[in-house]
Amino acid sequence: MRLLLKLTVLAILLFGGKAQSDAALKTLLTGADSRGFEAVGRIEFGGRAFCTGSLISADLVLTAAHCLFDETGKPFATGDIRFLAGWRNGRATATRSVAQAIAHPDFKGEPEGNRRIAHDLALLKLTQPVSNGSVVPFLTEGRPHEGDAVGVVSYAFDRADSPSLQDQCRVLARQSGVLVLSCDIDFGSSGSPVFVLEDGTPHVVSVISAKAETDGQKVALGTDLEGPLADLRTMIDHADDRVPTEAPNVRRLMLDSDRTVSGAKFVRP
Repeated sequence: MRLLLKLTVLAILLFGGKAQSDAALKTLLTGADSRGFEAVGRIEFGGRAFCTGSLISADLVLTAAHCLFDETGKPFATGDIRFLAGWRNGRATATRSVAQAIAHPDFKGEPEGNRRIAHDLALLKLTQPVSNGSVVPFLTEGRPHEGDAVGVVSYAFDRADSPSLQDQCRVLARQSGVLVLSCDIDFGSSGSPVFVLEDGTPHVVSVISAKAETDGQKVALGTDLEGPLADLRTMIDHADDRVPTEAPNVRRLMLDSDRTVSGAKFVRP
């Protein structure tokens, strides 16, 4: 992780720092604001915690693997997980329960560091597809390059009831399946989709795993989709109705807004 953060500092110097190029967060308060991003939603766990997720098909939600476990490392039961597509101001465009929840097998039990973040990916299979015509699942793309412009749509502790869009941040570095991003995330943003625009259409290229800070510079860490996502698609096609049985101790944002509990795991250098 120290090497990763050293690369981050170098990338910041090369690209001039996030303050010079990144867009500010915009809260998506209306249907017009959210147009094109309706497939981003809030994932609730037992009515006690939440993360962010995004539909990549009518019945598959992409998120971070560590979201599937409570603060003690115990997995949430699938029956306690709900996906609220387009959640905004107390209402969802579609609400679905979850039939299967699969974390990447190389995430479970991994120590802190690049390898764990590189596999911090999960898929949720919904009990029913989201067939609402206004909710269009996202396509996924290969990993972006250093210096590429990306965007993020996320929920967080101070914006739990409406998503926020940052449509301009940067890939600062890539290392061992981890993307270092200048994007503005906070607790609750775990699982948020990272986008690139293809002909004006957002395509998902990463998922937010964690945040880090070095020398006062806040960065986001994302999981490279290449490889891990293909693994998960194969697994969920052959999975039983189950969640993983154990995981490292992780924390996330609780629905009572207790700010001592995090949604995006905080990684320190």
